[in-house]
Amino acid sequence: MRAVEISKPGGPDVLRLADAAKPAPKANEILVKVAAAGVNRPDILQRMGNYPVPPGASPLPGLEIAGEVVEAGSAAKLWQRGDNVCALANGGGYAEYCAVPETQALPVPKNLSVIEAASLPETFFTVWGNVYDRGRLAPGETLLVQGGTSGIGVTAIQMAAATGNRVFATAGSDEKVAACLRLGAQRAFNYRTQDWVAEVRAATDGKGVDVILDMVGGDYVPRELKCLAEEGRLVFIAYLRGPRTELDIDAVMRRRLTITGSTLRPRSAEFKGYVARNLREKIWPLIEAGRIKPQVYRSFALADAADAHRLMESSQHIGKIVLTV
Repeated sequence: MRAVEISKPGGPDVLRLADAAKPAPKANEILVKVAAAGVNRPDILQRMGNYPVPPGASPLPGLEIAGEVVEAGSAAKLWQRGDNVCALANGGGYAEYCAVPETQALPVPKNLSVIEAASLPETFFTVWGNVYDRGRLAPGETLLVQGGTSGIGVTAIQMAAATGNRVFATAGSDEKVAACLRLGAQRAFNYRTQDWVAEVRAATDGKGVDVILDMVGGDYVPRELKCLAEEGRLVFIAYLRGPRTELDIDAVMRRRLTITGSTLRPRSAEFKGYVARNLREKIWPLIEAGRIKPQVYRSFALADAADAHRLMESSQHIGKIVLTV
């Protein structure tokens, strides 16, 4: 099969279209003929040599796909040949075929194209696992999304707005601020020109927000603590400004704050299956009702994966980038 390989750690040019062995599904896996694959920040990190591949996973990049089930492992019973699915992959999505645990697959939502469906799994699993599971966002609570026009950001804004939450977001330009508002954020702030800490506190009458979804880290953390309400939860999923920060422990103690975070790829198939069941029950109906809409910024042919990575690294996009196979 055709697949995109990482020839060596480095920049986008190390991505190479090559011939690779077609995977065989393990007992609890399905083999999907890939029609489209999402591009995500972890793919960039893996390409650079900074995101280790879990034991037993494909070394090929690509963590989300959509396509047709063409084969099932000996113990796989959830899907039939010919089913159209989108799935969270453990790797290997940049290819014509990808084997995934059957519990990590979801049906392609009604009225969505395969390109749109391929943009869903990685961000939706990540947002559910961090905002709702670790962050315990409850109906009526407030959420601040840092990086509101990233793939994660557009998902988190829409999902939280659709589940009855008041959402704020930060973004790096007035155009991106406007996009956050269109997606459902009640307020959005240009972090280059506005004091988002003061804006968030003013918008919440000084109370602060209940949950912050942060992919920035670094010097944002002290400011984020000032934005949290009592019993607030700060959830990390990345640290684009660095993994180290200063922490006001007194503020954490006095206001009973929770600081947590996670990475998705190393989690067990059981956990990912649990997330998939929650998404199918609680979020997929909102997608099919049109209350949450995939935000695909641009698609590239599989052979142009390097260009897709360049666009992602430029941060000019609003929403998801997808490869078509």
